[in-house]
Amino acid sequence: MTQPKFRTIGHSDIEDISSEMESSEQQNNSLSMSTTLDPIILSGKGLTIEQVIMIVRQNYPVEITNDISVHKKMADSCEYIRKTVDESQPLYGVTTLFGGMAHRQISASQASELQNNLVYFHKTGAGAYVPLEDARAAMLLRANSHLIGVSGIRMEITDRLIKFIKEHITPLIPEFGSVGASGDLVPLTYVVGSICGTDKSFKVNFRGEKMNAIDALEQVDLKRMSLQPKEGLAMINGTSMMTASATIAVYDLYILFAATLHAHALAIQALYGNNQPFHPFLHEMKPHHGQKLIASTILDLLSNSKMINDHLDGTHNMRQNVLIQDRYSIRAMPQYLGPFIEMLHQIARTVEVEINSANDNPLIDVENQKAYDVQIAQIVASEFSNGLPDCLISNPQREVNMGVKGLQLCANSIMPYLLFFGNSIADRYSTHAEQYNQNINSMGHVSANLARH
Repeated sequence: MTQPKFRTIGHSDIEDISSEMESSEQQNNSLSMSTTLDPIILSGKGLTIEQVIMIVRQNYPVEITNDISVHKKMADSCEYIRKTVDESQPLYGVTTLFGGMAHRQISASQASELQNNLVYFHKTGAGAYVPLEDARAAMLLRANSHLIGVSGIRMEITDRLIKFIKEHITPLIPEFGSVGASGDLVPLTYVVGSICGTDKSFKVNFRGEKMNAIDALEQVDLKRMSLQPKEGLAMINGTSMMTASATIAVYDLYILFAATLHAHALAIQALYGNNQPFHPFLHEMKPHHGQKLIASTILDLLSNSKMINDHLDGTHNMRQNVLIQDRYSIRAMPQYLGPFIEMLHQIARTVEVEINSANDNPLIDVENQKAYDVQIAQIVASEFSNGLPDCLISNPQREVNMGVKGLQLCANSIMPYLLFFGNSIADRYSTHAEQYNQNINSMGHVSANLARH
């Protein structure tokens, strides 16, 4: 599938971007669940920001891959979990408790109960509900992550996530609850509780109507499900909620950025501005990718306009009391907005990596029959340091020795400085510099000086 043009943000493609804002609602209504469009295939890799939007906002059809190797890897990871439980081997969150209680092992007979109980004690969200499209995207990304085949979760659960998307059954997820640590534990609890029909306290939006999850399951002939070992953890211990919201925000930022460039082109014409600052020659001499992209886009938007000073040939028409060059806020837009579009591209790349990642804990290496988990080590506090002496005291027999306690205090005092000086100053320029001519500025030298402090 070819990518929508918005990723390029250049030349005539920008018309397609801005029209997204006007056509989004029509697209949403025109794509129904019975559409004959070729579906987007989920396989745990290659899912793009654009495809997420097409599925969750425009109701584009989606299916799970039929690739036998994907299904087999998922089944094999489940078999590894079953074997681990049967043999009472210690495995974080499967045969042990969670987090700060992970030193406590449970019996094989308690392994499934632990996962189902996990859903209850993380149902602690607060605040308004997140947008429905964010919740739909979270289900989609959780399914895509599971298809990588290292999470130890049944295909039946992944199938149900996609079924909910297709049937427009959307869990109602409170906005407060996640600190974005190892996973969006609280928000994703509302997803797993809804798709399993854990109890009637889990609410969903069923095609525009609010109802409890159990009734929604009955509406589409689905039965309640009970979680097996590892599955509760596999569902909630991941970044799918934050990544879902980030995905939608990034897409919308591209659309808003396109609108910004249209508005700037309109302002240039309203002020009878000069198109020469956007000439390709100038930006080849300072070839920052974003700067070149913005310049070429604005130049394209101004093409054939009769409301500008067309000086691309290098000449100028002097007029009384009119500057030969436009002020910075007009002619320096490529330099000003170029870094932003470069940053936006980088953010989009990072989000897409996360979209296609396995992000729960532990992960199952089926090929080598191993499981990997991540623990946090605190070397100063003895209760977390795995036997290291309190404050790293080198000679515990010398009772007056305080180890590196002072070093920790010093580090704590420095951190506020780092946080303070790490703030950007680039947006704090004065708008009246040099008779309002330099009315936007990079503040680059000031930033460089702050970086040296």
